[in-house]
Amino acid sequence: MRILGSDVHYWIFNPDQRQTIVMIHGFRGTNHGLHDIIRALPEYRIIIPDLPGFGTSTPMTEAPHDIAGYSEFVRQFIQRLNLTEKPALLGHSFGSIVTAHFAATHGELINKLIMINTIASPALKGPRAISSLGAKLYYRIGAKLPERAGRALLSSKAMVKATSVVLTKTKDKDLKKDIHRHHLEHFSSFQNRDTLLEAFNASISHTARDYAEHIHVPTLLIAGELDDIAPVAGQRALQRALPEGKLVVIPNVGHLVHREAPTQAAAAITEFLS
Repeated sequence: MRILGSDVHYWIFNPDQRQTIVMIHGFRGTNHGLHDIIRALPEYRIIIPDLPGFGTSTPMTEAPHDIAGYSEFVRQFIQRLNLTEKPALLGHSFGSIVTAHFAATHGELINKLIMINTIASPALKGPRAISSLGAKLYYRIGAKLPERAGRALLSSKAMVKATSVVLTKTKDKDLKKDIHRHHLEHFSSFQNRDTLLEAFNASISHTARDYAEHIHVPTLLIAGELDDIAPVAGQRALQRALPEGKLVVIPNVGHLVHREAPTQAAAAITEFLS
């Protein structure tokens, strides 16, 4: 499928099911990151693309890689699917900002919204400000260096592993090892450095809270109790701002609900959609 100049690759799971969930992954992720939740939702048809510029989908040439650009991509993607019934839309992390923007501007195309580890607090304010500014410098340097050096910096196994260690909260050694392996395998499958920087700048410049008052579809927020990227306090504030918002907090997990508690997340999704 070609959308906004991007050659988009997408996958359909459980194609014989009638009710559909379209899923949007997070920053530097691919469709692979949400496979655990997909496996826990066999009663739904799941359609998930690699976002333009990540995984196997090429960058957009007819839109910027910002929140509005990705939201327009989602609009065209859903319309091109030619579904007989409106789907539910799910976004994780950075994908939650994109899906919030989409629901605020094109909510008539979906029946419900689900956001996991929702970015609801500004990255450049509060306790995350210093680390966010450091990350911003990292991505900017990676984009400015010569191609080989910049790509090596942005794909550094040491940096990816360090990020994975920060994100992972599980005490399960086997799961922890698998999460690190997954990040090392997929976290650096971005198409080019400029797209990566553009998307990163978008990820720290907006929150789902920015669009809350214009979201009028029933919305489920799934938060991790230990999430320091998307703290629960921000989720509670977002829920209060949503006209039809529900919040489920999963204990003892952080920003990787989709990996550390997929069964609990799937149960909350199933209850919400039914």
